[in-house]
Amino acid sequence: MNKSLLLGLLILLCCFKVLSGSFLNSEPTIETVQCRMCHMQFPREECSRGKGMCVATLEEACVTGRIFKSDGSPFLSFKGCLKKCANVNDVKWNNYSVNLRCCRGYNLCNENF
Repeated sequence: MNKSLLLGLLILLCCFKVLSGSFLNSEPTIETVQCRMCHMQFPREECSRGKGMCVATLEEACVTGRIFKSDGSPFLSFKGCLKKCANVNDVKWNNYSVNLRCCRGYNLCNENF
């Protein structure tokens, strides 16, 4: 094989490696997200229990939950980190209904739900 052809092939392979990012980071990174946390907050009040931050691992997400009375008025809300989180609307629980919103897009994504 021609030396210049072999050298060109080697340079081409190196370009593909650099463009694919394999030289930049060979180990997978674990991305975590910081979430706002409040275990209990009543309407028109500040957080009364568990105020702070939590860090959602890979299998967790930031969550905001809202519980409504049977007449539709707000009763209680909570925020934090939740494993196997799923968005749900109007799940009935006795005389209440529950809404959950999950996110992982950026730090404190559940802050203004």
